[in-house]
Amino acid sequence: MKKVITSEKTAIKLWLDDMDSGAMAQVKNLANLPFVFRHVAVMPDAHQGYGMPIGGVMASEEMVIPNAVGVDIGCGMCAVRTSLTGLSAYKLKAVLTEIRRTIPLGFKHHDRGQDRRLMPKSEIPLEQLTVIAREYSSALTQLGTLGGGNHFIEIQKGNDGHVWLMVHSGSRNLGFKVANYYNRLAMELNRKWGSRIPPNWQLAFLPINSPAGQIYLHEMRFCVEFAYANRKMMMERVKDAILSVVQPVSFEPMINIAHNYAAMEEHFGKNVIVHRKGATRAQAGEIGIVPGSQGTPSYIVRGRGNKESFESCAHGAGRKMGRKQAQRQLDLDQEKKRLDEQGIIHAVRSVSDLEEAAGAYKDIDEVIDNQLDLVEVLEELRPLAVIKG
Repeated sequence: MKKVITSEKTAIKLWLDDMDSGAMAQVKNLANLPFVFRHVAVMPDAHQGYGMPIGGVMASEEMVIPNAVGVDIGCGMCAVRTSLTGLSAYKLKAVLTEIRRTIPLGFKHHDRGQDRRLMPKSEIPLEQLTVIAREYSSALTQLGTLGGGNHFIEIQKGNDGHVWLMVHSGSRNLGFKVANYYNRLAMELNRKWGSRIPPNWQLAFLPINSPAGQIYLHEMRFCVEFAYANRKMMMERVKDAILSVVQPVSFEPMINIAHNYAAMEEHFGKNVIVHRKGATRAQAGEIGIVPGSQGTPSYIVRGRGNKESFESCAHGAGRKMGRKQAQRQLDLDQEKKRLDEQGIIHAVRSVSDLEEAAGAYKDIDEVIDNQLDLVEVLEELRPLAVIKG
């Protein structure tokens, strides 16, 4: 931990030295909520989001905040270690071609719905899930699709000498629809109840024991499981792409972890709702993934179960520039050179791609160094080839 701020209603504990003013204002809003529990934890990759900073961890008593989960519910990482110890550039390009053929990227969906048996099972009758019941058929076409923004598929080389596969994606449009519906509902109900939380904080809440809060939690958990099913399907197709180019190859069990969700957990002797928005659970012994930006290492980590962070850690490098800012300020040739000199087959082609260039992100090694009390590094994975959404 780098710093503790005690000027607000509850303490703010930070695992970074400095943070942009917008994110700090949001953290202070969180710390002054009437139902916040114990303190607010801020991970080393934190930056401004909607309502709650990405990289924030907040526990609450009896309330859930849709904007403290975010719009890409269940977004997360998965990684698989292969038996391969190398791939030539020719074979890597052949694998990427097959991945692009079988996995829709960006805003693209499948032309037809995927197998319903691959979808999550609902905890309650599907027709009671307001948004998911309406969006279910559309979600079937989104299953096994990458999405845009910072979502990626990477082939990497670990310091263990093995080739690794990694996928970063979430709940696609399904999670977006659920998040927006319940944030709007929370705003309406908060106005009706005369909530004293300023609307411009963007932290409208739902009591977890209310009908709206209960249905949101069910829909949110469905989206978390949908995001997992989405990553799992893509990983199977990445493995198939590898096998279409080189055999034999064996694959170890998939590591999977989410970083946008809320869950009931026990902390400091009390059951509370822990909101992790752009933060990863890091319970003692739990294996996790902290990805870098395009062209920088990613890390397989093991949680230390640090109570002060609500057993959490960073979810990645974290942005230091907004998307438009990166397009304006970064040098395209310099960013391409940075990747080319490492021999990485990358996705930076034009100015529009600079929003996901390494220069738009914080230094991943500094992020890791700032949270060595939260996680232990097990493996460093360096990119060989990258597909961006």
